[in-house]
Amino acid sequence: MSVKTLLVDLGGVLIHLNYGLTKQAFEHLGVQPFDQYFTQHTANELFETLEQGLISKDQFISELKRRTGLQVTNDEIYKAWNAMLLHFEEKNLKWLEQMRKRYQIVLLSNTNEIHYDAFMLIYQKQFQSSDFNDRYFDVTYYSHDIHLRKPSTSIFQFVIDKQGINPNTTLFIDDTIGNIQTAQKMGFQTYHVQRIGDWITSVEAML
Repeated sequence: MSVKTLLVDLGGVLIHLNYGLTKQAFEHLGVQPFDQYFTQHTANELFETLEQGLISKDQFISELKRRTGLQVTNDEIYKAWNAMLLHFEEKNLKWLEQMRKRYQIVLLSNTNEIHYDAFMLIYQKQFQSSDFNDRYFDVTYYSHDIHLRKPSTSIFQFVIDKQGINPNTTLFIDDTIGNIQTAQKMGFQTYHVQRIGDWITSVEAML
């Protein structure tokens, strides 16, 4: 079926990520091994509750310190957690801006209060603008705002209900295979991004 809506992920699709930098930063602070807490594909319940907005960033920091025994400042933890966030892929944003003339563009991102503030600052510094949400998307859904997180079916159903979209005419673009698999089971068309810099041509062939 023809595509009417693009449902787009953020990290690894629009902004470059390096999970290894956050892993290295936390292990340098003394969290060994950090993989038991968070990777691209899994997160323990503390990080999941942060990404679902069920705890504040202050509560997250306090609990992380309690569990790990870290004797460091909050700013050091923020810096380590944000280390994975690099820069936006400009051509991908420009492409979305053009596609918005033809399709409904919806952002669906697993993120959190700490990362949100950080990548908005990255965007502002990179483009001297603060129009990220409004410029490229008809609506944005961030996990910490809606208290749901991919790859649960609930978050996809939430978007379906809120936007009144048909999964069969929606192309979901994401870099995490578990998210892709859930979307496929719910009837979405999907594209699994494996390299942030070269997915546009493949997606255009599907439109």
